[in-house]
Amino acid sequence: MAKAKTNYTCTECGGSAPKWTGQCPACGAWNTLVETVVEAGGNNRFSGQRQGLAQTAPVLSLADIEAIDVPRFGTGIDEFDRVLGGGLVAGGVVLIGGDPGIGKSTLLLQALANLSKLKKVLYVSGEESGAQIALRARRLAVDGKDLKLQAEIQLEKILATLGEQKPDVAVIDSIQTLYSDALTSAPGSVAQVRECAAQLTRAAKQSGVTIIMVGHVTKEGALAGPRVLEHIVDTVLYFEGDTHSSFRLVRAIKNRFGAVNELGVFAMTEKGLKGVSNPSALFLSQHDNPVPGSCVMVTQEGTRPLLVEIQALVDSSHVPNARRLSVGLEQNRLAMLLAVMHRHAGVAAFDQDVFINAVGGVKITEPAADLAVLLAIHSSMRSKPLPRGLVVFGEVGLAGEIRPAPRGQERLREAAKLGFSLALIPKSNAPKQKIEGLTVIGVERIDEALNRIREHE
Repeated sequence: MAKAKTNYTCTECGGSAPKWTGQCPACGAWNTLVETVVEAGGNNRFSGQRQGLAQTAPVLSLADIEAIDVPRFGTGIDEFDRVLGGGLVAGGVVLIGGDPGIGKSTLLLQALANLSKLKKVLYVSGEESGAQIALRARRLAVDGKDLKLQAEIQLEKILATLGEQKPDVAVIDSIQTLYSDALTSAPGSVAQVRECAAQLTRAAKQSGVTIIMVGHVTKEGALAGPRVLEHIVDTVLYFEGDTHSSFRLVRAIKNRFGAVNELGVFAMTEKGLKGVSNPSALFLSQHDNPVPGSCVMVTQEGTRPLLVEIQALVDSSHVPNARRLSVGLEQNRLAMLLAVMHRHAGVAAFDQDVFINAVGGVKITEPAADLAVLLAIHSSMRSKPLPRGLVVFGEVGLAGEIRPAPRGQERLREAAKLGFSLALIPKSNAPKQKIEGLTVIGVERIDEALNRIREHE
């Protein structure tokens, strides 16, 4: 028997190479080449007649094309609809990933149970049997009377079921378990995942069914499989949060029908995932009295302002190289902020261990957290708490200037609504009209910010 011919395919870009190398020759990514079996052209019914994801349309001028808002339908879960940009779209393809056991299947089962009251839905399970899903539905107390279920992993049978049942919404759990008879490689391989996802996406665009695909993640937290998987879908959602915590965050990384970086906050209960209406309460510690090293900031997650507590602990270092540890914030930015504080405010921490934490497990990526981080560090170094009711935000530049943050008015209104009375913000973000119950202090430089804080102690 002849040995099957193999080559190496990049999981990032889909490029191929005849032999394994540490770096992909196409995109330059490291350690992304995996061995795959070369498919014979005659055995692959997709290779000879490739089809587009949508019907062929004539060439038109952009000005002649009518811009129509895409109609949406809600899932009955407000936080899930927020992340999706307002709801699901007919013919849209959603990819949702997360760690094992974090709640992906639970959330989708709840959403389908709600949708089944108004829409025709189908749940395709490749990882669990029908009995296991029925047990979960009973535990969640969801109504599965109108929810259709199919336990299948063969792509051709699933496409036939979609054509026969004609559901409005279908869930594929998960895309890594599917395989096509046209390919000889094993389920979960680069070729199978890419081909199955492409065929499901084509079916969604041509029939108008909304397809939600569940994807596995690697140990680094990225979606497993080829990178093209994220390119062909319309929306990519990530589950975040510790499996040992009762709170889950769903973040939109890509959305062709809405804003990216939207955040949905859920609490895991005995009856499944429940949306949290006031997520700021999760990220604020409850202290009876102000404590040193604690500073509250307003971060912007998509269209939602969130109040998050930044905690800092500064202690004398007992090793030659002082430690810099950051949880929920970028560690390289912490080192930069310490250098700015030393150079432009005269506060040195080169012989101190500095630890930074964003309460609640939230990850803050925007630079508007800079000012809160520096004030928390300065408070911990002096062992003096910041003024009660203080909220801050602002980006710190290398020259020591305080740069404005986007959506400053919305941040201030959210802080005032939650009872904060003092705001230290960039001068460019100072409101023209007074916000009731909130005293706003605008600063331009980091040394000015530290001096104004000392005045209010």
